[in-house]
Amino acid sequence: MPISANPLFISAAHKSSGKTTITIGLLAALKNNGLNVQPFKKGPDYIDPLWHGSASGRPCYTLDFNTMSRDEILQLVSRKLTSCDISLIEGNKGLYDGLDLDGSNSNAAIAKLVDAPVILVLDTRGMTRGIAPLILGYQDFDPGINIAGVILNQLGGSRHESKLRSVIEHYTDVSVLGAVHKDKRLEIVERHLGLMPSNEDGEAQKKISDIGSIISSQVDLDKIIEISHLHSPKHLKSSLKTIPNTQPIKAQIQLAYINDSAFGFYYPGDLEALEAAGAELIEVNSLVDKQLPDNIDGLFIGGGFPEERLKELNANQSFRQSVNNAIENGLPTYAECGGLMYLCRSILSNQEHEEEQQVDMVGVIPADAKMEENPQGRGLIRFSETSSMPWPTDAETVDGSISAHEFHYSHLINISEPLNFAYKIHRGSGIDGQHDGIVYKNLLACYAHLQDTNQNHWAKRFIQFIHKTKEKLN
Repeated sequence: MPISANPLFISAAHKSSGKTTITIGLLAALKNNGLNVQPFKKGPDYIDPLWHGSASGRPCYTLDFNTMSRDEILQLVSRKLTSCDISLIEGNKGLYDGLDLDGSNSNAAIAKLVDAPVILVLDTRGMTRGIAPLILGYQDFDPGINIAGVILNQLGGSRHESKLRSVIEHYTDVSVLGAVHKDKRLEIVERHLGLMPSNEDGEAQKKISDIGSIISSQVDLDKIIEISHLHSPKHLKSSLKTIPNTQPIKAQIQLAYINDSAFGFYYPGDLEALEAAGAELIEVNSLVDKQLPDNIDGLFIGGGFPEERLKELNANQSFRQSVNNAIENGLPTYAECGGLMYLCRSILSNQEHEEEQQVDMVGVIPADAKMEENPQGRGLIRFSETSSMPWPTDAETVDGSISAHEFHYSHLINISEPLNFAYKIHRGSGIDGQHDGIVYKNLLACYAHLQDTNQNHWAKRFIQFIHKTKEKLN
C-alpha cells in the first residue's frame, strides 16, 4: 500500500507543556472520527506509548537515535504508515532539545528526517504578547523545520485566548490549530518517570475518552487532517523501496512474558521481533496467575513498577515459587529492570510519607533491591558484552559497544554471593557502575532496557539460545 499522508510531529517549546496529554486527546479524537491513527514516540520511553496505544488502538513505536540508524527510523515509519490514515509522532522535551550541540539527535532532527510538519504545543500560562517572539524564534532557528501550527494549552479563559490569537495573527503567519483551556479532567497522575502508566490506571479508558472529547471540541481536527495531506513525504516513500521482504519463522518456541500492572514495559517492535524469530508469546499475570504455564520454553520479564504492587506480588506466593523453580531448573529467562527487582530476595520500598517496607520476592538473585528517592541510573547506557554473556552478539553487528537506556530508582544491596556479569559498562550506572547483566544458570537480568535494532538484534539471539537449551535438555 502507498503512503497517503505525512506524519505530524507534536512538539513543544519545553518539557511539561502538556504535549503528551494533547497527543493522547488527538489520537482518541481522530480515532473516534473513524480514522486509523498510527502513533510514534521519540524515545526512549515506555509510559507515554502505553497511553498512545490505548488511545489509538494501535501499538505505539519508539524512534530513538541512540539505538536506531536513520534508515531504520525511516523504514519503520514508512512501513507503519502504509496501513493508517494519519500518524502522530510525539517528541520528548522541547523541539530543539537533544544531547548533541548540533541537534543531530533532537526532536527537530526526527521531524526533518521523516518530512513531518510540526505542531507546537505551547504552555500559555502567564503569557500574552511574549508568545509572538517565542514562535518567531522557533521558526527562525531552523528554517528547514515546517512549523505548521500551534496549539495553545493551559489557557486561563476566553479573554486570554482572544488576546493570544490576536497577537499571533498580528505578528506571525502561524495558524492557531487549537486553544485548550485549563481543565482538571485533562490531568493525569504523574510518577517519577512521567505519567502513571495506563496499564495501572483502572479508569484509563474513561480518562482517554474525556481527554479526547475535550480536545475534539477545542482543536480544529479538520485542519490537522488537512495539514497531514498537504505535502508528500518523499523520504518515506523512497525508503519503502529499501525495506527487505522477510518471512516470519513458524512459531517453535513457547515464550511466556509477564504483562500486567507491575510489569508492562515492552516495546511493540521487540515483541514483534520475538514472534518473527519463531516465538509464540504467552501472556501471564504475576498478580493473579497461580503459576507459570506448563511446557513453556522461555520467560521474559520486562520493566515496570513492581514497587507499586509489592503486597500483591508478595501475596501470590505460588506464582513466585513457580518462577523460582523454573529458573533454578534452567528455564531460559530474560529480565529487565523491574523484572530484575522481582527476581531479587526482596524489594525495600522507600515511598514518601510511608515507613520502609521489605517484601519478599522470587529470590534467585542473591541481593535485595532498595528503592531510593533519587534516580540511581537514568538515560543512555552503553556497554560491551563479556565472555559470560549467555547469548552473545554476532561480531559483525557491533563496533565494540551496544547502546540502550536505563531508568531506575532502585539499586542492589546486601549482595551475598559473587555475581557473574554479562555486560561491562562504558557509560551509565547498571548494577554497580561498572557492570550490568547478572548471569545465573540460564538467566540474564539487567537494569538496561534493550531495543531490538540492527545494532543489537537481541530477540533473535534470545530465541536461538532457547533453541540450543532445548536441544541440550533433549
